[in-house]
Amino acid sequence: MQPTLKIAKYNLGQIVRHREHPFRGVVFDVDPEFANTEEWYESIPEEARPARNQPFYHLYAETEATYYVAYVSEQNLVPDSSGEPLEHPEVTAMFGEFEDGRYPLHLHLN
Repeated sequence: MQPTLKIAKYNLGQIVRHREHPFRGVVFDVDPEFANTEEWYESIPEEARPARNQPFYHLYAETEATYYVAYVSEQNLVPDSSGEPLEHPEVTAMFGEFEDGRYPLHLHLN
């Protein structure tokens, strides 16, 4: 039996919003399926716990009050249509200038 190929819906540099919580962020890494700690997974209330077998995204995230790094399942994200850049201070280290609603990669990946 061959493993199922998982294709991420969102790309590096794309800005997304959380489906339920008031934050948005830029994708800087993608795991094809859950790859965080068991403790992190168990800390999510069971009724809100996402499936493990989907892409999970690392985001430079921001709210109106703070900046942080978030780890979010694909099912909990939607594209951001605001057309507005993020102000997260770590974005400029990895990405070029905001253009056409996204951030182009500014680093070379292996």
